[in-house]
Amino acid sequence: MAETTRSPIKDKPLRSPGQSLEEERRKLFEDKLETPFVLALFFTLLAALEWWRYYMKLPLNPIVFTAFALLFVLFVAWRIWKIHPQLRALRLGAEGEKVVGQFLERLRENGFQVFHDLIGAGFNVDHVLIGPAGVFTVETKTWSKPQRGEARIKFDGEQLTVAGHEPERNPVVQARAQAGWLRGLLTESTGRPCVVFPVVVFPGWFIEQSEGSLRNIWVLEPKALPKFLENAPQRLAPEEVKLASFHLSRFIRSSENERSS
Repeated sequence: MAETTRSPIKDKPLRSPGQSLEEERRKLFEDKLETPFVLALFFTLLAALEWWRYYMKLPLNPIVFTAFALLFVLFVAWRIWKIHPQLRALRLGAEGEKVVGQFLERLRENGFQVFHDLIGAGFNVDHVLIGPAGVFTVETKTWSKPQRGEARIKFDGEQLTVAGHEPERNPVVQARAQAGWLRGLLTESTGRPCVVFPVVVFPGWFIEQSEGSLRNIWVLEPKALPKFLENAPQRLAPEEVKLASFHLSRFIRSSENERSS
């Protein structure tokens, strides 16, 4: 009788940058493209078989199978055209989160703990930093730059404009909501009051801030973040960094176990 075995890994690994977007992109492909693609391939193979039989003077007629194959090929082409912008946006967002995440990993040398892709109730937090300067949520916005003109974002402390236009969804509101959620989570988990500061980063964009606009939230190009952290006052002692990091790690692993069960 074979001996029952189990995995030696007790806890799920921490999440990687852009993991939610990669999962959403894969799910989009599986839900919208996988089945019609397989069907199109199946009927194409059937049509090829029937044409072979036709040229070999076999009695079956390939026209019906060819019609089905053509129908499904056209359907797959239409579906690809329909969801291509969404797939492109997800790919761009995932790449941006990975680039920013790899950049943030360097902050470990400065005493920061770095977490990626925290899953909340219907949302995710791209990155979290816990270090001497405090606790920070980092929302990455990888937006396509205009073909012409200046890639400039203006921020006045509440509203931002991108290349002269206001975005449909204000990332400042989103970042503040994420920071509030994490503040409540860590305060309840650690039993100590926790201040979480929101950050929004735009890779590749020039950020123009008005005076006093960065008092309650930072809107930055990612490369500027280390300097801002360096100039920030020390808010957490090493033991407080360890405590908050431990509780956040425990929350992430618990959430991953629930998601996989």
